Amino acid sequence: MRTFILFVFLFVAICYADAQYKYGLQPADHSAYLKSLKANPAKELIDLEQYVPGIVLDIRYATTNNFTGERIYDEAKAYARRPVAEALKRIQSDLKGKGLGLKIFDAYRPYRATVKFYEVYHDTTYVASPYRGSRHNRGCAVDLTLIDLKTGQELKMPTGYDSFTKDAWPSTPARDPVARKNRQLLIDAMEKHGFRVNSSEWWHFDFQGWKNYEVLDIEFSAL
Repeated sequence: MRTFILFVFLFVAICYADAQYKYGLQPADHSAYLKSLKANPAKELIDLEQYVPGIVLDIRYATTNNFTGERIYDEAKAYARRPVAEALKRIQSDLKGKGLGLKIFDAYRPYRATVKFYEVYHDTTYVASPYRGSRHNRGCAVDLTLIDLKTGQELKMPTGYDSFTKDAWPSTPARDPVARKNRQLLIDAMEKHGFRVNSSEWWHFDFQGWKNYEVLDIEFSAL
C-alpha cells in the first residue's frame, strides 16, 4: 500500500512539473539556487522588508486584489537579488530627504506565477512570456510607487497598478500635471541607481545586469 501511495505521489508531482514547465523553460529550483550562492553570494534573494528601512509592502498577488482575481503567492513577501536590494536601499535613503518613500507591489516572482499570468492574460505587452521567463523570475525587477512618508498615501500617478492600458506607458503624455511630475520623479530616482522603467508599465523597473541571474521557481516559504 505504501509503495502504491508513493507511486501516486510521484506521478502527481511529475505531472505538476510538466504542467508548469510545458513552455520549454526549466527554471532553477531551491537546490540549484543554494548552489549558485556558493559561487556568487550576490545572487542571494534578500527580504526587502527587513533590509530596506521604512519600505512599505502592498503585495497584491498575495491577495485577490489583482488582475487574476486569485491569491497567487503563499506569503506577502518581497525579495530581490542582493545588488537590487542594495540599490533600493540607496533610493529609499535619497527619497527620505524629500519626505517620500517606496511602496513595493511585487519583486521576485516564482516562475510558476508567470505561467499563471500568461494563461490568464496572453498579451505579452503586459505579462511576461513563459517561454523566456520574467525579469521578476530572476529577482531583478520590482513593481513599485512613491508614498508620502507623513500620510502614508501613494502619490498620484497616471494609472493604478496593473492597469493594462496605454495610459500606463511611461511614454504616454499624462494629462494630469501632478501625475506626470510624480511619474518622472519615480523614474529619475530609480534610473539614478541602475534601474530602467518598463516601456508599458510606469511601475515596473528592471535592474541592470539582469541577464546574469537565473530564472527561479522557488516559493517564498522556502526562502
